[in-house]
Amino acid sequence: MEITQAIERAKNNDQKAFNFLLDSFWDHVYGFQLKRVQNENDAEDITIQTFSKAFDKIGTYKSNYNFKTWLITISKNIHIDLIRKQKNSISQNIARNDEDGYLDILDDSPSPEDKLITEQNLAKLLRDIKKLKPHYQEVINLRYFQELSYKEISVEINEPINNVKVKLLRAKKLLAEIIQNTRA
Repeated sequence: MEITQAIERAKNNDQKAFNFLLDSFWDHVYGFQLKRVQNENDAEDITIQTFSKAFDKIGTYKSNYNFKTWLITISKNIHIDLIRKQKNSISQNIARNDEDGYLDILDDSPSPEDKLITEQNLAKLLRDIKKLKPHYQEVINLRYFQELSYKEISVEINEPINNVKVKLLRAKKLLAEIIQNTRA
């Protein structure tokens, strides 16, 4: 799949297209933010928010702009907003809490990562999950062991639903990589 095709499919809520775009551009956005904030956790949080906002607003993307540049611009604006909020010392929820305002990322069919994860022995899987960062462990636990919905996870960890979805996508990808690396 090429980028332009993935963008068009993502505009039609294609889950595989979202995954492809996340995989293709995660390192670029994360690297950009890591240089700016010089903190892995903050860079990761801003990157998650970037993809969440990008997936929510993908219908507004114009093809005469480079997609990577569009993502970096979103990321930069999120960071600037965070700095402004810190300077004003106002602790507000960054995203709106409008349930109807989020993009519904389809999660019907199991992804290759899902299949790989379910094939694992539970004890080994739990060891592999412990290799993830704590916030990824938490979303995996809430989704797959406590079987909470995206909305319930959103309430539990006090984050917007889109952030939960992106964080879960990223957690599954990282967990699948850990599992594959321990197999080799």
